[in-house]
Amino acid sequence: MNYLAHSFLTFTDGQIVGQFLEDFIRNRDRFSFPKDIQDGITLHRAIDTFTDSHPAIHEAKKVFAPLVRLYAGAFVDVSMDYFVANDLSLHSLAEWKAHSLHVYSVLNAHDEWLPENFKKMLVKMEQDDWLYNYREDWGIKFSIQNVLNKAKYLDKDIPVFEAFLTHKEFLQECYDDFFPDLLAHAKGINALIQLEG
Repeated sequence: MNYLAHSFLTFTDGQIVGQFLEDFIRNRDRFSFPKDIQDGITLHRAIDTFTDSHPAIHEAKKVFAPLVRLYAGAFVDVSMDYFVANDLSLHSLAEWKAHSLHVYSVLNAHDEWLPENFKKMLVKMEQDDWLYNYREDWGIKFSIQNVLNKAKYLDKDIPVFEAFLTHKEFLQECYDDFFPDLLAHAKGINALIQLEG
């Protein structure tokens, strides 16, 4: 899952911070954070593990695998944010906008815990409102190009976005099969986290 899904699948402000930090910290550093941020890191990992093993995600990867091989999962993650952002059964558009603003506010309020490379990204994320604009084709195109630009072994002109557009209906079906299961799983993991206290 990508940024919007991870931010949505949280239950406290601290978990929002942890969900975003997971991809920016070394494993051994995770215990240096407050408990609620650690909980977000734990939740992020559980979400990723569940996602990687879900049959619908395996099907979705087939859209991108011929173009990007082992990077297919990264582009599925980005694609799923488009469907999350457009899922009005989760939030209305106004609620998605409020969610995005809340996430930026929480992250900025926890500035002391954020690594410098994340802070730089957060400025761009907030400025262009990535979380809300994942609902637009151009928002996902931008995000897909971002992944291509960062990938060491991929040509920057691979038509990944075109594959997304061509197979959008199929990817929507994969999302519909997958996301309710992920949401239930995240709620279960959070319940376990709360029990462990």
